[in-house]
Amino acid sequence: MLTNKTPLVGDSPAIRNIFSMIEKVSQTDSTVLITGESGTGKEIVARAVHDNSPRAAKPWVVVNCGAIPSELLESELFGHTKGAFTGAVQMRQGRFELAHGGTIFLDEVGELPLLLQVKLLRVLQTKQFEAVGSSRTVEVDVRIIAATNRDLEAAVQAKQFREDLYYRLNVIPIKVPPMRERKTDIPLLADYFMQKFNKAAGRSVELPTGQIMEALLAYDWPGNVRELENLMERLVIMKGQGAVDLSDLPHRIFRKFAESRSQGTGAMSEWEFPRMMLPNSGLDLKSIVDAFENHLIDQALSRTNNNKNRASDLLRMNRTTLVEKLRKRGMITPARRPGADELDNMLDGPVGGSGISS
Repeated sequence: MLTNKTPLVGDSPAIRNIFSMIEKVSQTDSTVLITGESGTGKEIVARAVHDNSPRAAKPWVVVNCGAIPSELLESELFGHTKGAFTGAVQMRQGRFELAHGGTIFLDEVGELPLLLQVKLLRVLQTKQFEAVGSSRTVEVDVRIIAATNRDLEAAVQAKQFREDLYYRLNVIPIKVPPMRERKTDIPLLADYFMQKFNKAAGRSVELPTGQIMEALLAYDWPGNVRELENLMERLVIMKGQGAVDLSDLPHRIFRKFAESRSQGTGAMSEWEFPRMMLPNSGLDLKSIVDAFENHLIDQALSRTNNNKNRASDLLRMNRTTLVEKLRKRGMITPARRPGADELDNMLDGPVGGSGISS
């Protein structure tokens, strides 16, 4: 049982397994390598390991290895002496020294330059290093947790990541699954984030239910938990109060929901069309309908590389009807019939020095 609460939310088998891993790993000082796609919550898992460990009251230091320029990363990690390089106007402690007694989290460790990988390997082996510009060896008591969204085994094969460092980091591997592989957690996550942002913003947006939840479950969430969290924040801010409508959801989620529903079950209900308010002065309905029709025809042609047969199939439309609509828009020019002079020129040919005889 975890001793400290964690913002890691879920009840799927994959997440229950991660809770179990955290419980076991947190009581040791073993190095942990957390893998998973961007937005899956790797840092939350790492923080849960620290918060439930004997080091919980000691420093928690985060370093995003992919966000710091490579020429500055060494001094950021290990510190530097005054005058070690241009701009080093005073001595500075590095992140490893600041994390002494606690945990350092190396996010996006796969982005480390090869030269720094050697130095990190030494820290893992001996817990010792030298600051940039110094010959004094510093020894630290620090637990290392690393994370990456890269395939480090492939990076090792490509000679982009040191094999010995990979095995040193990969003592306890934890893989965080993408959202599409833990969809049963979406209702819990949506409720958690909605309540969190309602409280923070003083709003009262209702929790997702019914078709809203169906739409959330139909979507694959390429941005993972972070994408779901951002959507819940957006809905709370933009809606303010009351129930969320399908029209409040982004179009990419609309489309996936519509595609998941068979025809005749409301897949082409009103929310799929552009939301428009009728102006007080009225509008030209025919021009609006024509514009919408042209927009769908253009999409069908683009999707089929201008193949009219396939485009008409997509639109459930007779090909001749599609061609006629394109002709009216000037997108197809009728074949021009040749004039009399052109016919004469076509018939006058160098056949035996005279024109073609009848």
